[in-house]
Amino acid sequence: MYFLWYLLIGLAAGWIANLIVKGNGSGLVVNLIVGLIGGLLGGWIFSLFGVVAVGTVGSLLTSVIGAIVLLWVVSLVSSRNRKIRK
Repeated sequence: MYFLWYLLIGLAAGWIANLIVKGNGSGLVVNLIVGLIGGLLGGWIFSLFGVVAVGTVGSLLTSVIGAIVLLWVVSLVSSRNRKIRK
């Protein structure tokens, strides 16, 4: 049951991060992957500062922040690749 809950939080986090970063409307699977990886990344970033997410809202917030960082890094790398190709 917890696995399904993590998937739903990851999906919501990916969707919210996509709205914040002004993405081009990724699909359901991409939002899920971004949210799940963002949850891992956000948990790692928060642990560097000694912060621990508590509860559903904390997990969602951690995942959204991690997904935003992930989308930001991907956009930096992809824009750098476009400049190199031109």
